[in-house]
Amino acid sequence: MAKNGNSSLERAKKQKKDEFYTRLEDIERELAHYKQHFKGKTVLCNCDDPRISNFFHYFSYQFETLGLKRLITTCYKNQERDLFSQNDSERAIWLEYTGDKNGNRVPDPEEIGIRYLKGDGDFRSEECIELLKQADIVVTNPPFSLFREYVAQLVKYDKKFLIIGGQNAAIYKEIFPLIQQNKLWLGYGCGDMAFKVPASYEERETRFWIDEHGQKWRSLGNICWFTNLEIPKQNDEIVLWKEYTPEEYPTYLNYDAIEVSKTSEIPKDYDGKMGVPITFLDKYNPEQFEILGQSLTLADMKPIRERLGRSDGGPRFYIERGGKLLRLYDRIVIRRRK
Repeated sequence: MAKNGNSSLERAKKQKKDEFYTRLEDIERELAHYKQHFKGKTVLCNCDDPRISNFFHYFSYQFETLGLKRLITTCYKNQERDLFSQNDSERAIWLEYTGDKNGNRVPDPEEIGIRYLKGDGDFRSEECIELLKQADIVVTNPPFSLFREYVAQLVKYDKKFLIIGGQNAAIYKEIFPLIQQNKLWLGYGCGDMAFKVPASYEERETRFWIDEHGQKWRSLGNICWFTNLEIPKQNDEIVLWKEYTPEEYPTYLNYDAIEVSKTSEIPKDYDGKMGVPITFLDKYNPEQFEILGQSLTLADMKPIRERLGRSDGGPRFYIERGGKLLRLYDRIVIRRRK
C-alpha cells in the first residue's frame, strides 16, 4: 500500500474525525428495506472493529433470518490503548461467521473464527482487498474523509453495497457521475444521525453530548445511506402540484435554467431545465426526471465577475432579488422526462 494512503488514514485516526460508531437501531431501521438481497450472500463489513461493531452484531444475530452464507468483518488496527474499542492489541483482526452450529441461534464466541491480519487492516491493503473480492455485498460506515476512495474501490471490484456518508458526498466529482448514470442512489435514511465517538473526542465540537453512562456522542445532520441495491423507493414519483410562473421561478443569471428552491415545489407544467437543492436526490426517480449536471460544473462565472468586478467564490448559480445578486447553495440541474 502506498505510503501516502497510509498517512491519510493515520491522520484521520489521530484527528478522531472519522471514528463514528453507528447505532444498532439505525442499522436495523435501514436494513429492514433490503432483506431480499441477502439470501445466500457473503457480507463484508470492512471498516468496523468487529469486537464492538453493531454491523457485525446485526448480521451475526440475523444470519439465519437473512439466509446469509458468510459474514466477514475487518478493522483498522488500534494505535492507542485509550481508543474507543478499549482494546490493548495493536494488531488488526478479521472475524468470520458462517452461522449457528449449536442450535441456540446466537453467535457464540466459539462459533466465530478470529484471524489476525498481517498488516494494519486498511481497506486498501492487499489482504483486505482479497477479502473484498470474496464478498457479494459490503455494508459499513466508511471513514468520511476517505469516502471518494472507498466508493471508487467498490466500483472497481463491481461490488453491491450499502454504506453511510454525508449528503454532500453526493455532489463530489467522483460520486455525482455515478448518481447521474443511475449506478448509485440514496437509501431510505437521510437526515440527522447520532454516533458514538471515542472517549478522547473533544468536547468543544458542536452537537456533542455525554450520556448518563459517560458515553460520548455526536450527531451529524444530512447523513445518508448510499447504495446500488435496488429498492422500491426508486419507483416512487414526486407528486407535482404547483404551476410555473416566471415571478416565482426566476431564471439564473449565469445559466439557462429556473430556480426551484424546494423539491416539493417543482412545477408540474415546466419542461425545461430546473435547478433544485441536493436534497432532491432523496426523492429522485430516474424514470420521472433526468439529471443533467450540477452548478459546480455548469455555472458560468464570467457574467458574475463582470458585474461584481471581482471573484465571488467557486462556481454557483445566481439570481437577482431586490436589485441584489443572490449566490445560491449547490444546485442539481434536472429536467422532467416526457
